[in-house]
Amino acid sequence: MSDNELDRKDKKAGGPSQPEQGEELHQPETVSGTANKDIDFIKEKVKERPVNKRKLLKRTIITASMAVIFGLIACFTFLVLEPVFSNWLYPEEDPAPVQLQEEAANEEMLPEDMVLETESEEEKESTPVTSTVVQKIDMSVSDYQKLYSNLYKLVQDAAKSMVTVTGVVSDVDWFNNTYENKGQTAGLIVADNGKELMILTEKETVEQAEKVHVTFCDSTQVTATLKQSDPTTGLAVICVNLTDIAEETKEIIKAAKLGSSNSGSGLLATPVIALGRPMGNVSSVAYGMITSMDTVLNLTDGNYRLLTTDIYGSTNGSGVLINLNGQVLGIISQRNNSSDAKNLVSALGISDLKSNIEKLSNGQAMATLGIYGTDVPEEIQESQGVPAGAYVTGIVMDSPAMVAGIQSGDVVVKMGTEEITTFQEYNKEMMSLVPDSQITITIMRQVQDEYQEMAVDVILDTLK
Repeated sequence: MSDNELDRKDKKAGGPSQPEQGEELHQPETVSGTANKDIDFIKEKVKERPVNKRKLLKRTIITASMAVIFGLIACFTFLVLEPVFSNWLYPEEDPAPVQLQEEAANEEMLPEDMVLETESEEEKESTPVTSTVVQKIDMSVSDYQKLYSNLYKLVQDAAKSMVTVTGVVSDVDWFNNTYENKGQTAGLIVADNGKELMILTEKETVEQAEKVHVTFCDSTQVTATLKQSDPTTGLAVICVNLTDIAEETKEIIKAAKLGSSNSGSGLLATPVIALGRPMGNVSSVAYGMITSMDTVLNLTDGNYRLLTTDIYGSTNGSGVLINLNGQVLGIISQRNNSSDAKNLVSALGISDLKSNIEKLSNGQAMATLGIYGTDVPEEIQESQGVPAGAYVTGIVMDSPAMVAGIQSGDVVVKMGTEEITTFQEYNKEMMSLVPDSQITITIMRQVQDEYQEMAVDVILDTLK
């Protein structure tokens, strides 16, 4: 079979054929080629939108501002609610109110005791009287040394209740240079409420101080804060957190033992020791005895007994007087000395100060009515018919008493529902009251030849 015939059969059969010379070879369009044409527009480059820097900055500022606002709200909420949740989850006990020990009452003789004493006296009379021989005791220098050595041991024990209080105030000299002015005085540890240590000291040193430091007997120093002050007596109570005191110091220091300075306690000619700063120096000590306790200071709303001694000290002295049992009898106060005895150490009797110390230690402000007064002696009651009570000897200018119309010569016989028979009872009742409280005071006023009862309503003020 010829070649031409074979080619024709291949074409009919649909088989492949070679292109003839001079013919162009055309490739058939495939499906993939068509698809590429359909998606060519997808491959076109999309132009990005330009960044608006102003809007971006604005959004950034808004976002930051909102974050700050939410942060402040969160902080404020935490500060407000944190104490609430802390107290709820970990309740903190309130410090116990300070209450000083009561003085031992004078023992009264019972009728049966009087009978027994009479019988014993009769038995003594029936027994023969024997002569008493007084033995003379000779003391050598070594005996005196032992005596003062034992006294100093007593001082060392009492000094555990004493501190040095330093008030720091910033001042400016003539050249406009700032310097610190430090004032020092003695302080007495009077109470421990379980959270704070209460220290009685002079108001003048701590009231205007920017910082107050307390130095204990072992020379350790801590920071203190003012609790409350009493303008009448010039005393103040400062407090130190117990957590700020080292355990070693806590084992050494102690609260003072308070004695009695009442007129019936027989303190005249009692040996006493002055310690603290009686000579104006830290930890100075002096020995002597009480020479007088008849002076009574008539101060606003209260009378205070002044104990004088034969101890020659500094006019700026401070500290306490203690007896030979280590009990505090008075708080040294030199500002009340007479002009001819400026350097003799004197002290306010501790019995008259106990109510003040309790109130100051509890952080309570002192209320005032604004009167000066005294007791009405029994002979005056009987001879002149003056009723028993707090006799008003003077009125403080612009005080609640003056506003209410109370006058000199009136006798306060009742405060609220409490009967008043002495000025001491009046003072004790005043210590139980708070400023800005209203109370009805019953007075007896002399009208012609008799006393008539009157009731006045008074709003108490804060003692300044």
